[in-house]
Amino acid sequence: MAEVKITKTGDGVAWGGLYWQYFEDLDKITSAETPLKLKKKLFKKTNTDKGEVITDITKDTELNVGDLIRVRIELQSDRAMEFVHMKDMRAAGLEPINVLSSYKYQDGLGYYEATKDASTNFFFDYLPKGVYVFEYDLRVNNAGNMSNGITTIQSMYAPEFSSHSEGTRINVE
Repeated sequence: MAEVKITKTGDGVAWGGLYWQYFEDLDKITSAETPLKLKKKLFKKTNTDKGEVITDITKDTELNVGDLIRVRIELQSDRAMEFVHMKDMRAAGLEPINVLSSYKYQDGLGYYEATKDASTNFFFDYLPKGVYVFEYDLRVNNAGNMSNGITTIQSMYAPEFSSHSEGTRINVE
């Protein structure tokens, strides 16, 4: 798209950052390859006589108004970090089941989960090295072909530590 050239004249250490911003359809974004890794998957949730069953949502999955969707976000961090924000966007035709924001604790990790109009936000005071899985449910409330957005994560005081998941589309009949 362009060529960037950075030069340094003189002795000593230099620090810098380069940020490239452009517009792209959310469902065409591929996941970032950084030390922070995010994987986002959507599952159709069905209750059966044998209990809860979740099936992977693909482009061929038939979704209808009223269906339940389970969002699963897998976060992998190669280092301990402080003050991190993770934002999970959702499609316009989906509404969260849990609308109350609250502090949560799971698998040795404490975080604040805040539900907003178009996203669910996770705030970590301290994020230890490791792999963490977050899940929450959504209900399909409108039909259409929608971009489900991406999940982003970024250190609030060192923005060069960031990553994002790939984008997906859903089709609701």
